[in-house]
Amino acid sequence: MVRRQIMGVKSMNERADLQSRWLRTASDSPPFRVSFEFFPTKTPQATETLFQTIRRLEPLRPAFVSVTYGAGGSTREKTQEIVKRIAKETSLKPASHLTCVAETRENVDAVIRDYWAAGIRQLVALRGDPPGGAGERFVPHPGGYTSSIELVAAIKRIAPFEISVGCYPELHPDATSFEANIEFLKRKVDVGVDRCITQFFYGEDVFLRFLDKARAAGIKVPIVPGIMPIANFKNVCRFAKPAGATVPDWLHKLCDGLDDDPDTLKFVASAVVTEQCLALRRAGIDQFHFYTMNRPELTYGICHMLGIRPEPAVAPAPVAA
Repeated sequence: MVRRQIMGVKSMNERADLQSRWLRTASDSPPFRVSFEFFPTKTPQATETLFQTIRRLEPLRPAFVSVTYGAGGSTREKTQEIVKRIAKETSLKPASHLTCVAETRENVDAVIRDYWAAGIRQLVALRGDPPGGAGERFVPHPGGYTSSIELVAAIKRIAPFEISVGCYPELHPDATSFEANIEFLKRKVDVGVDRCITQFFYGEDVFLRFLDKARAAGIKVPIVPGIMPIANFKNVCRFAKPAGATVPDWLHKLCDGLDDDPDTLKFVASAVVTEQCLALRRAGIDQFHFYTMNRPELTYGICHMLGIRPEPAVAPAPVAA
């Protein structure tokens, strides 16, 4: 396991050797695809910084990139703006998050139609967090869709989008049991879902147990592990509980005290996520969805160690004399 490997590393040469072995493992593994998630920005300057991030990751040729909604659909207009700009200015395939929180059916349907008219062909359909954020009780809008199941059905009625949905390898905060968690996902998939993307997790065994349960329940669509690189460990811990994720004790020990030591944290974070992805690849997983947090460096570095590289530039053919 990565926690044992890292804790035994004592020099830069040993670190380089460890990363070299990861690279050899990655190059010997079957090819796989990645996708990236971004969140909408609040100011024009921040938006330009976001597009620098997007262009930094674009050469890695992700299968698609997604843009989130804020709690309660609070960033809807900004999300739409960024998604359409990605489609217009880059070679990437953008997928917009779409929620049914605090909106009427008519308003949600109008957004769906607007995306289709703009040439967007992928959506990530989610119930969404209440206006107070994750952890608050969800109350459907009186004239709105009551669940992600209804939302997926509405999208399919309007246009043949490629639809991704979220899933929870540990437990959705509102689920009464793990079995209920799986049963709800099965109902959602049966409406017309193309892939499921998990909440972030640490430890490949968490994902593989969930995958086994989902397959046993008859869920056949791709289930893509959601990968969260660790840029700030305190923030990861803060995100985890309302997201239904666990930060294991071994990760606490690895990252203890490193929020004030960003260089070491980057190494540890890259090692943890790289080893997790390689373990999942050895188990046959061939897709990964990275929660970039709008920071390209960790995601780019991890993809590099996994063997995902930009295509080399092709020199122009010599002109005949």
